[in-house]
Formats: sequence, C-alpha cells, structure tokens
Amino acid sequence: MNKPAAGTSQKRIFSRKDYLAPLPVPTGQKPSDMLNIIWRKNEVFLDIGNYSIGSAVMGLWPLVMLFLSVAYVLRNIAPDMSVFALVGGGVITGIPTLLLIYALYRQVPLPIRFNRQRREVCVPREDGEYWIVPWESVTAAATQHSSISQAGKNTMGLLFIGFENPDPAAKEGNQHFYWGFNCGGGTSAMALWECVRSYMEIGPEALPITNDFEGGRERLRGKSVFWGICRDYLDGIRQHLMAQEIGQAVWLVIAAVLLGAPLAMMLQTWKLSPPPELPYPTIIEWSKPLPPQQWAQPSPELCAAIAEREAELASQDQNT
Repeated sequence: MNKPAAGTSQKRIFSRKDYLAPLPVPTGQKPSDMLNIIWRKNEVFLDIGNYSIGSAVMGLWPLVMLFLSVAYVLRNIAPDMSVFALVGGGVITGIPTLLLIYALYRQVPLPIRFNRQRREVCVPREDGEYWIVPWESVTAAATQHSSISQAGKNTMGLLFIGFENPDPAAKEGNQHFYWGFNCGGGTSAMALWECVRSYMEIGPEALPITNDFEGGRERLRGKSVFWGICRDYLDGIRQHLMAQEIGQAVWLVIAAVLLGAPLAMMLQTWKLSPPPELPYPTIIEWSKPLPPQQWAQPSPELCAAIAEREAELASQDQNT
C-alpha cells in the first residue's frame, strides 16, 4: 500500500491531515518544542519522550484554581453554591489528579533515539525488545479536527510519528508502532515535528533552546528539588525586577499563580533529571560517534524531494 507523499494534505469540512514523512521534507515551520519532548541531544543522537508531566500539571492547575476562586468568592454570598463549587471541582479534577499521581509513581517510559550519523532510529518495545528503523522510513502526520457547539468552534489535533518493524516475519500486532503528541495539530504539530526533522537533516544547532534535563540536578547546587526550584524561580523574578524587566517578572508571577509553573518544574525535574538511558549494550555502542567519512548519507530520492519542497516554499513566500 502506497503511503501519501510528504508535503501533501487531505482536507475535509471538519478535519485536516498533513503528511510530513516519509520522506521527511521541510514543513516551512520553525522548530518549537512546546511539549518538552526533547530529553537529550548531542552531535550523535536525539532522545525524544512522551512523558509530559509538566504540561499535565499546567493544564490541571488552572481548573483547580478556578474552582477554589469561585468557592472563595461565594463563601459569604451563597454558602451552598460555594460547597457545590468545591464538590463539583473535586469531581471534575479528581480523576485527572489521580491519573497524574499514578503517572508520577510509574517508571518513566524509555525515549526513542534518533541517530543522525547513522540515520537510524532506535524504538524501544516491550520485554527488552527494540527496533532499529531507517530514518527515511519513519512516518509522520499532523491531524486536526474541529467541532462546533454552542460555545463556538473547538479545534483539537495531534502529531503522529510511526515506525515499521524491520522484521518481515513480525507477528500481527507487532508490525507497527505509533506515538501521538497532543499539540493541537496544524502548524503546531509541524513545528514539533521540525524539531526531529531539523536535527536529523541539519544538526543540533538547528534546534531551539530546550530544557536541560541532563543538567537539571546540577543547577540545584545540592538542594532538594523543592527548595532548589523555588530558589531558582524567585531568583528569576528578582533578576527581572533588578533589570527593570517588569513584564517578564509579572509573567513569572502569573505563571506561578495561574499555571502552577514551579510545581510543574519540580515534578519534571524529579522524574526527568536525568532522563532514562536506553538499557541495551548494543545501543550504547550504536550511540557512539562515527568518523565523518562513515556517516550515512541521505538517499537521492530524499535530496530531490527536499529540493522540490524548498522551491515550493520559496515560491509561496514570494507570492505572499
């Protein structure tokens, strides 16, 4: 079965699907790691993970603060409604909170490793198994779905990255593996995918500044995660105030109160600093640097597809 060509789209009334790979051609978007999927990067490999504990906290925290604020405002005006707001808030946020706590006490899933010098991908699987997949066979698509209700138009989307088992004799159910990233779809999914594509085709210098999960504990200077993050966060506010950067300081305060940013940073540091290492001796050897003359080269088909896509993007820029 032929796969849709990268750079093509399927549009319907309430949905859109943009095919990004294979072959991985430029999307026209700047790389943006809005979900903190980049766990480790160097000149040889890039580790990406799907364990967004910080994003989960910053998504749940505003709901908790909203229900607490409503209950506080109504405590003297309408005590019954205040209790109702607390109970309703507990019901709505209770299950997500339990799921978050459950995720905190589970082992962090292993990352997928992209080796740019070998142009291969290590995909960890169950029971100590792993796949070595050619980079140019990786599939990626940005999906976006819209719905209309009384509240207006709601849009949701995902970035899907797929891998095929290189074993032609693999059993059914072990032939494909997909990762989905809830990033909103559309241009957001393309920007997230560009982090992976740009690393593999250009290098680590093409990536934006990302969280330093490997050095996260070192910045705490021997302090606990709780006190170390609190100190760093308050230092950031103080430094902005001393530099008369009032807007940045106010934003840090708002992020702490409305988004729970310090708590998200604490949990993220606790679980991902340092990120888990792939526990495969052969992959440790596979992850070592190669002399430049031994680096794998992109296929002629990919080079031609990239040149065609870049010309198309340049033409679009000129027309706009």
